[in-house]
Amino acid sequence: MIQNNPEFCFCSLAIGQQYRALALLLAQDIEKYSPNTAFIILTDKPQDFRHQSNVIAYKHQQQGIKCYHDKRFAISKGLLHCDSCIYIDADMRIISPMAPIEWIHEPGIAARACDNMPKKYVKITEKKDDKKLQKEYIITRQAAKKLDLDKDWGNLKFVYEYLFAVTKDNGKEAKFIEYWGQLAPYFELNGVLDGEGNAIGLAAAKAGLNIRWSEMKGIPFFKDRTELVRVKKGESNMKEMSAYFEKQQQLEYSHSMLTRIYKKCINIFIALVNLIKLRFYTLNNFDFYYRH
Repeated sequence: MIQNNPEFCFCSLAIGQQYRALALLLAQDIEKYSPNTAFIILTDKPQDFRHQSNVIAYKHQQQGIKCYHDKRFAISKGLLHCDSCIYIDADMRIISPMAPIEWIHEPGIAARACDNMPKKYVKITEKKDDKKLQKEYIITRQAAKKLDLDKDWGNLKFVYEYLFAVTKDNGKEAKFIEYWGQLAPYFELNGVLDGEGNAIGLAAAKAGLNIRWSEMKGIPFFKDRTELVRVKKGESNMKEMSAYFEKQQQLEYSHSMLTRIYKKCINIFIALVNLIKLRFYTLNNFDFYYRH
């Protein structure tokens, strides 16, 4: 029986064997370093977490062409349990005891990393050959216009979604999830499959939910890409963190070639099925999704 931390819970998405294994490690970290804090996980196999007493696992099937926008469902479930939930990617770790986190009480979204949209996309003038970034920028501008937010472009934020918290704000958080759900198919149908950071920023602005940068004091975390940057800057020691890198690589890259091919085929099939579903679903709002 979980004795919920009344202030907050963690939440994440863990679809597939690889991410379930990573999420289980993270669950053990949370149990060790933040006792009595619930960890809400949306997963295709809840039974994998049945022996982890701090986990509340919900059955979930991938809804999008990719899983990125499905994060909103984990946040929605988290907010059923606490007034604040912290989304954390399943492949991250908590590496030492957590301190009290006073910043969690302020309503809105606290993001470990975020940018103003113009700053995020300033690179398109420097990297004119980056077609992916160019497309993401165009679709994000179009989505902003759809929501009548284009005039506020300079104040809109992009949220790097690996670690951020949502705290209730008089129902604005529910509208945020609703607008994110509206935007997710728009990005995916237009070929921007990993655009959830854009959708988060636009949905929050439309809902009137404040986004702020937060150092997130009290959450000592490990994320491979972030840690490599810290090592390069001399802020972290590779030798001390090597066990975390090795464990993650073991779980992420140890599968056989046959297994990787099988997983790729399954993912392609799921993506095609969900694309067809999205096409039918979005016909109900033809003007939003198909008229420019």
